[in-house]
Amino acid sequence: MESNGTIEYVALGEGSTLNLDKFQKVPIIPLIFLIFYEVSGGPFGVEDTVRAAGPLLALLGFLVFPFLWSVPEALITAELGTMFPENGGYVVWVSSALGPYWGFQLGWMKWLSGVIDNALYPVLFLDYLKSAIPALESGFPRIIAVLILTSALTYMNYRGLTIVGWIAIFLGIFSLLPFMVMGVIAVPRIKPRRWIMVDLKNVNWGLYLNTLFWNLNYWDSISTLAGEVDDPGKTLPRALFYAVLLVVFGYFFPLLVGTGAVPVNPELWSDGYFSEVVRLIGGVWLRIWVQAASAMSNMGMFMAEMSSDSFQLLGMAERGMLPEFFAKRSSFGTPIIGIVFSASGVILLSWLSFQEIVAAENFLYCFGMLMELVAFVKLRMKFPTLDRPYKVPVGIKGAILMCVVPSLLIFVVLAFATFKVLVISISAVMVGLVLRPCLKFLEHKRWLKFSVNSDLPDIQTTLF
Repeated sequence: MESNGTIEYVALGEGSTLNLDKFQKVPIIPLIFLIFYEVSGGPFGVEDTVRAAGPLLALLGFLVFPFLWSVPEALITAELGTMFPENGGYVVWVSSALGPYWGFQLGWMKWLSGVIDNALYPVLFLDYLKSAIPALESGFPRIIAVLILTSALTYMNYRGLTIVGWIAIFLGIFSLLPFMVMGVIAVPRIKPRRWIMVDLKNVNWGLYLNTLFWNLNYWDSISTLAGEVDDPGKTLPRALFYAVLLVVFGYFFPLLVGTGAVPVNPELWSDGYFSEVVRLIGGVWLRIWVQAASAMSNMGMFMAEMSSDSFQLLGMAERGMLPEFFAKRSSFGTPIIGIVFSASGVILLSWLSFQEIVAAENFLYCFGMLMELVAFVKLRMKFPTLDRPYKVPVGIKGAILMCVVPSLLIFVVLAFATFKVLVISISAVMVGLVLRPCLKFLEHKRWLKFSVNSDLPDIQTTLF
């Protein structure tokens, strides 16, 4: 598995107790839509950028921010994801660069951030339906709806990643199509002067940046599925490229049409408002379609995020960071315990508001991304000859410069965190700092069984 200081990956399943070759690998088209749903899922949830900053800054944000954040993160994911094509994803990147302790901390923060993020989707789903079914706005009916929705989507994840990928294609097309129809209908109503509306004195920068950041991050999440991808060295970079284009178009076009065709009252633009915008443009029938598309989109985002979160736990267990039972797979090849843990976290966190969830998951995600950026640069500096099926075409200085702007954006987002979010996030980080020693103690006492998958290269021996 090792030669000349490089890491060589064997096919998972060779010599192991579970033959993973019988589980179908994910090809490029389903992978594109899985990334699309990891990051976006369509324009549902972008409305707060208009409320926070007006049409001009909202539109500029979804044009400029991808170059400042999304593209660098996608490029780093393409390089490191093909360098370490296993389900540990970013946990393995940081472990190889900074050591397993910090790899575990990243895994804890990113998993918790992903679960918090996944708690958004039942909230968004019900926010779009409450105009048609007012009983879902609060109380017992809303709780029951969250439980039923979470259970149904969790079962789909259990049935297999390939099924999730092909469902994601159908859901993606269905979710974006009504906005294409809206664009055609809206052409005579568009007034370009509405796009330049801005009031810099009343911009809510915290809400604006948090909403942009939430809608345009999580490109690295697909790395935790790298072990399930067909020919990841070629497929992953190409899928990331096409997914970036799809995500940016899926945000910018509906926002351009919506703010240009309807008189803009920023106070009305909050999550779920697009259903009213399309009603004003196309009528009730189009609103019903968008509400159905929102429901479908949230299904896709939930399933993609849960796949990433649960396979991350499986990957950490295969590296001996979590108890062995987290690596147990179902007959469909899915991580049973990881799915159960991720679904339980979603249910526990679904009581938070949309804005609180976005701010809390952004805070934890920022901490994790700082470690990933450091790992990217350190691996370039210390191990320049390590095999990289895809390599970002810049040298060491270029790699450092590529990380400067994302790092600054991270600190800006952290600076806008409220005291409540700060307390919750710091508490979560502290849990991770204590959790790792506790797990090592349980391993030492042999109260829980830990093991390392023998088919994976020993990154500590290879790199250190």
